[in-house]
Amino acid sequence: MLIYTENGMGEFDYNQNMTAPIRVILADDHAMFRQGTAELLNHEADIEVVGQAADGQEAIELTARLHPDIVVMDVRMPGLSGIEATRRIRSQHPDVQVLVLTAHDDDQYIFSLLQAGASGYLLKSAPISDLINAIRHVQAGESPLDPGIARKVVLQLTGDGEKRSSASSEEQPYDGLSPRELEVLQLLARGMNNRAIAETLFISERTVQAHLTSIFAKMQVNSRLEAVLAAIRRGWLTLEF
Repeated sequence: MLIYTENGMGEFDYNQNMTAPIRVILADDHAMFRQGTAELLNHEADIEVVGQAADGQEAIELTARLHPDIVVMDVRMPGLSGIEATRRIRSQHPDVQVLVLTAHDDDQYIFSLLQAGASGYLLKSAPISDLINAIRHVQAGESPLDPGIARKVVLQLTGDGEKRSSASSEEQPYDGLSPRELEVLQLLARGMNNRAIAETLFISERTVQAHLTSIFAKMQVNSRLEAVLAAIRRGWLTLEF
């Protein structure tokens, strides 16, 4: 799983990965922040802001109409919250990823959003370069987390994993995942995208996606990040800083 380090995320070599621009919707109730962020993102050759939403409901409606690759989602907005909007978007449009961009680092928001299917979590205090790279990494199938958020997640889940690993091992081990699916999950935890997993295991990207679909169904999760977090929580994987 891709996690920010103390020095932030490295530059993403998008020239080798760029085909069509990454289509982005920004969901934030602060119009000036939203418009300024859109302007900065649109300066990037590989990113196109195709829509802006002032609340969660509008984000859902724009997603259905514009079919973006990524929704950059705030948490606290009037009406429908970013948490519920994320849950509905991931349920209704599983190919659309959600990247959280917020000023809030409360545990209740972090874990609610990750459980809702968010692919990454970034704080507004981060420089615009971190947001640009996070969008590119999410598009590549990775899961960027702000350094402080990453620490909270790992500390929380490591503690839970220690308590639950022995109990879970006595039940159905690994939720019935096959040995190959466990291999895919382990490579997923290293931050590999589908292409890298396919090359490592000498299988096709289509087969990797089929394994991921099966893993998500068996683990009852909605995203790559959620699958890795659930595996850590259950004591199947460990994650080091």
